[in-house]
Amino acid sequence: MANVKQQLLSRNKEVSTVNGSEGEKAGRPNRQKEKVHGLKDRTQDLRKSLNDSLEGDIRDFLINEAELHTYDDLTKVNPVTPSTVLKCLQARYSAKVFYTHAGCTLVALNPFQPIPHLYSLDVMREYHTAPQPQEFKPHIFIVAEEAYRNVQGQVEPMNQSLVVSGESGAGKTWTSRCLMKYYATVATSSQKCQDTVEKIERRVLDSNPVMEAFGNACTLRNSNSSRFGKYIQLQLNGSQLLVGASVQTYLLEKTRVAFQAPTERNFHIFYQMMKGATEKQRLEWMLPSEQDFAWLPHAEKTLEEDCLRETVEAMINLGIDEGKRTQVFRILAGLLQLGNVYFSPASEEAQPCDLDGHSKGFLQKAADLLQVPLDELQSCLTVRTLLAGKQSVLKPCSQSECGVRRDCLAKVIYAQLFDWLVTFINNSMCADSSMWCNFIGLLDVYGFECFLLNNLEQLCINYANEKLQQHFVAHYLKAQQEEYVTEGLQWSFIRYQDNQGCLDLIEGSPSSIFSLLNEECRLNRASDAKQFRVRLQKELSDNASISWDKLSKEPHFTVAHYAGNVSYQIEGMMEKNKDPVPPEIISVLQKSQDSLLHSLFADGDRESEGSRGHSKVVTVVSKFKNSLESLMKILHSTTPHYTRCIKPNPECRPLTFKKEEVIAQLEACGIVETINISAAGFPIRIPYGSFLQRYGLIANTRLTARMNRANSPEMSDQAVLGSAVEDVLNLVLKRRAPNSTLSPDDNNSLVHCGRTKVFLTHSLLEMLEEHRNRVRSQKAFCIQCCWRRYQTRQRNLRTRAATRLQAGVRSWLVRREIKRWHKAASIIQTTWRRWRAWMDALAEAELDDAEDFMENEASSVLPKLDPLLKERGSVQLSSIQEPVLVRGWPIGLAMASAPSVTVSLTATGFQRIMSMMACLKSPFRLGGYKVKTNQFDQGVASIRAQPRGSIKMHLQRSPLLYADMHPVHKTDVVTGLNQILLERT
Repeated sequence: MANVKQQLLSRNKEVSTVNGSEGEKAGRPNRQKEKVHGLKDRTQDLRKSLNDSLEGDIRDFLINEAELHTYDDLTKVNPVTPSTVLKCLQARYSAKVFYTHAGCTLVALNPFQPIPHLYSLDVMREYHTAPQPQEFKPHIFIVAEEAYRNVQGQVEPMNQSLVVSGESGAGKTWTSRCLMKYYATVATSSQKCQDTVEKIERRVLDSNPVMEAFGNACTLRNSNSSRFGKYIQLQLNGSQLLVGASVQTYLLEKTRVAFQAPTERNFHIFYQMMKGATEKQRLEWMLPSEQDFAWLPHAEKTLEEDCLRETVEAMINLGIDEGKRTQVFRILAGLLQLGNVYFSPASEEAQPCDLDGHSKGFLQKAADLLQVPLDELQSCLTVRTLLAGKQSVLKPCSQSECGVRRDCLAKVIYAQLFDWLVTFINNSMCADSSMWCNFIGLLDVYGFECFLLNNLEQLCINYANEKLQQHFVAHYLKAQQEEYVTEGLQWSFIRYQDNQGCLDLIEGSPSSIFSLLNEECRLNRASDAKQFRVRLQKELSDNASISWDKLSKEPHFTVAHYAGNVSYQIEGMMEKNKDPVPPEIISVLQKSQDSLLHSLFADGDRESEGSRGHSKVVTVVSKFKNSLESLMKILHSTTPHYTRCIKPNPECRPLTFKKEEVIAQLEACGIVETINISAAGFPIRIPYGSFLQRYGLIANTRLTARMNRANSPEMSDQAVLGSAVEDVLNLVLKRRAPNSTLSPDDNNSLVHCGRTKVFLTHSLLEMLEEHRNRVRSQKAFCIQCCWRRYQTRQRNLRTRAATRLQAGVRSWLVRREIKRWHKAASIIQTTWRRWRAWMDALAEAELDDAEDFMENEASSVLPKLDPLLKERGSVQLSSIQEPVLVRGWPIGLAMASAPSVTVSLTATGFQRIMSMMACLKSPFRLGGYKVKTNQFDQGVASIRAQPRGSIKMHLQRSPLLYADMHPVHKTDVVTGLNQILLERT
């Protein structure tokens, strides 16, 4: 399709050249005229055939409507025309597919109904963890993830900006909200400092409902229209974790506090207070439910945004304590009371205006809520102070001037309160500059606006959209094509709509709408709309972007914006640009007993003094232009990602697609031209040096190592760098297709090497990354093998050394232990032998004494008992009348001959009892008699007890101490008392 257009343009040039030369050849023969006419006819025939061919291609493409919704990227559409693009978008919208790639941009169609499953946490994680998110279906999360990965970029890390543009009601606020939620989810996945991470994440998300409550309103084209611009910087550390955020705001539409167009509403926060306040809060804020307020039109209309509880919870999470919240809501309630104050003309000319019937009560409530003196509040609204030299003169204000001063009081309070809120949010979530190194910016500005009555606010809003459109044109359309030509690419320029003429009209030098408006405001004279229109016609009549309707009675001018013509009303534009704040109002607010309201105007003296000097007046246009220029500097220093939001129908009806509405927006934002350039061009441009530093390892060239050195001469030799780049690309292309090279004859559509840069498509970049990862894996595997081999060798050496050390230590320990065993064994043996010899000697001596004692005892019948034996034991026999003490050794003989003898033994201690039992056990005959210990059964027997048919024996101590304790165990030898008894028998 692009080639067909180029042929058509070249033919047109030829025709124009022929037509231009006809005048010079008028006197030539008719034969040459006939040639010219013949050339015209052939050109017309060629144009007709080309048009027919184009229409045929369009018909062939649109004939298969069932497949139109499958085109995820509009660059695949062939041919690319507004009608084919429109048909594809309509088919996808009908299939409930709302995102479509358009080359380097993303087109988002507003469904005007909630689609919760499309933005769930699972979908976020799916896009975040995907190796190639571009392979998924088009989604706003693809743009978010691409920007997030580019922060630590593949080639050159850069800050990122996501620009969400479109008309009012196209879905910019919702898209920005989804982007913030996405980053607050994926950029806080680390487990380190989890409390801090959750705190920042919560505050970043909670800044949205607060900012929307105080800065958004329901307009004619959108129920949640942003009435201010904001640029949010999400601050990331080196690990790509979210550590903070900051918000910059632009041009709050504070006039909405005191004036709302028909069918429009005030800011959301006022309706939230009226519908969500409790009875206690209503009493505190003096807001009875049945009361109507002039500055709350269409209060009966209920919107999803009218939720006070969500706003209060967000304020709590942001760190706004209960006292501050109470002060904020009291101030807002005071503004609502102020809106019901009306003035009536004074009875006398020199007297200030009076208040209407119920206005005194409303003014009293406003003074109580704002905590300012009532008389001073009424005086600053009805009387102004004029300076005449060093004297001040009080002059009553007219009825209209009193209304203007009342509106000015409300606007200045709300603007200062909004700025305080933004500052508080920044202080609560902004990180220190040492904690973050990169940021991702989200730009959400008011969309292009065109109402029945347009004034300074719409002019500034549309001017901001013109600047963003110029940035888009300069970045994607103009700069890319110029760079292609500079780098030597064979490129045919694609025509696009350039809005530079409109920007020159609005902000140009020396004469422009802004410069003339500021000059008019600096003059110390009353504003005259008709006179300003005449001056505009005189100064700017040469610019084709401005026009006037001469039949209109109201002074106005019409500007041809990129999105359409807008007519601006001049009446009241100078007053809004001056934005004067009477010093009496500032003085009264500084006397407020409310600490928050007092702090908002603590330094108001310097501002009021500066406003009195006409040479120092800073107009609204000047402040907005300066802030917008600083924003554009940030955008130019970052990598932008554009999302074009499209409004399918002006009535905001769900799933309703109007072709006229959509085609106008597509043509206005240059979507078709963007598709053509993206399809025919190379979206990725990398300098040779950066390319080789990242992808030079693919070719394994030594140039990459030399480039890393400081002041390397190869860095400046583009020919050497270009040759190395071609080697790398040839390797990658040959892997894809063995016969593919970078030679000019091949006309490769994937890559082109310019003079200083290499131009790539996304598909080739993915191939390069895949090849680079493969090479890195191979080299990493080689490094791992070498490292593991080295580690194995070192481990073996250490094992051998440790084995030798262990063997030496163990042998020494064994020798030492054996020596200790030998020594201990010797000691034991010696001690054992000594003890055994000693015991043998004692046993022999004891047995010898017993034999001698027996021989002496045999000679006497009734021997005299030895006292020693008497102490050792006693025995009582039943056959003896009197107790007779006998020796211990005949007991065994008595027991052997008298089995019916009952013996009673007495001994002390368990060991003595067991010793006695062991001595008595050996001669016992089984079942012949029994032995009882009187200590347990019979009691203690006495040696003086009379016998009672049985023999009782008392033995306290064994007569043989050592004979039965021989250390050598002999199973076949009977020793001790048993041996004596056996020998005696």
